[in-house]
Amino acid sequence: MSHHHLLPEQRVTLITLGVRDLARSRAFYRALGWSPAQEQDGVSFYQMHGAALALFGLEDLADDQDRPSGELGTGAITLAQNFAAEEDVDAAWHRAMQAGAKPIKTPQAVSWGGYSGYYADPDGHVWEIAMNPFWPLAQDGSLTLPSG
Repeated sequence: MSHHHLLPEQRVTLITLGVRDLARSRAFYRALGWSPAQEQDGVSFYQMHGAALALFGLEDLADDQDRPSGELGTGAITLAQNFAAEEDVDAAWHRAMQAGAKPIKTPQAVSWGGYSGYYADPDGHVWEIAMNPFWPLAQDGSLTLPSG
């Protein structure tokens, strides 16, 4: 008799970014300090805290979804990395610029009380880098939202 374990609904296990030139994107993320846990023809997987990020050729991703690649947009979703201090945000910004990121918004103090900037990867996928004083990070950099 098997017992079926129900997993929590509010989770994301894999974020996949469709990229036009996989070699270029692999090089960009390598320059940001990311190292793949697995690489195969057409896809790279990166281990994150409790989840994974994939870089997948755009045409292959469109084929996988049974739709034309023109329907796959970019930029409307934002990926974010939170840091403990403003200087860590600035260091991440500098590294992204060195890697060839497109600057969108230079890190700055923002109205809600934190410090934040935005850049885009070679395919226009938008990353926010931020320090939020209301969201303390664990030692491993993971985020658990405060209650209330």
